[in-house]
Amino acid sequence: MEEILKQVQQGMLSIEEAKEKLATYENLGFAKVDHHREKRQGFPETIYGEGKSAEQIIAIITAIRANDNAVLVTRMSKEKSIEVLEKHSDLLYDEQSQIIYSERKVKKEFQTGYIAVVCAGTSDLRVAEEAAVTAEAFGCEVRRFYDVGVAGIHRLFDNIEEIQQATVSIVVAGMDGALPSVVGGLVSHPVIAVPTSVGYGASFNGLAALLTMLNSCASGISVVNIDNGFGGAFNAVLIHRLAQRKEKEC
Repeated sequence: MEEILKQVQQGMLSIEEAKEKLATYENLGFAKVDHHREKRQGFPETIYGEGKSAEQIIAIITAIRANDNAVLVTRMSKEKSIEVLEKHSDLLYDEQSQIIYSERKVKKEFQTGYIAVVCAGTSDLRVAEEAAVTAEAFGCEVRRFYDVGVAGIHRLFDNIEEIQQATVSIVVAGMDGALPSVVGGLVSHPVIAVPTSVGYGASFNGLAALLTMLNSCASGISVVNIDNGFGGAFNAVLIHRLAQRKEKEC
């Protein structure tokens, strides 16, 4: 803000140009695009794709990119993504995670350490990949440890040393939702538990897993909502970023 005001004072910017740069959001009629979110939070605005038409998503992406912000769109069906990519062909679509995103490499400031995404079963992969792709889109290294649920716990133990070296783990599980508690008892870093709606009738579309995770006997576990891979990744990236800053200070 100070830099913009200095440019106005020096005659380098008109008042109208300054007003445009200082505007915190852009009103598209059906949406108000928050252009200053990355300045406030360190993350650009993420578009939630469900319930929006392809035309609306295209318009929001266009507004975001006009301000040089990166793009991340979650919960995108393949059919809808085809329409969007016709207008923004350089964006990428990951079918399993159902995410459209602009390619990002691991940021220099996050080049040490990694986020572990630990997934109980193959049926949980959509949510696990939503978490993994989101964290990668935000510039973090991600290592995946899939199909390591408690029904065959030896598979987890075969990977536990590498998981233990992560900055933070995102643990995704449905059914009884027991995996985060097991991981939480084996690592010394924060665990973000993500329950999924996978399971038989008495799982109540993920409610059983959610309650198990909320009642975990292991310490250091935080729980996000059912199927919320994006939310799990967002929290994990915040923790990872803080860890990198602390390491540099030391």
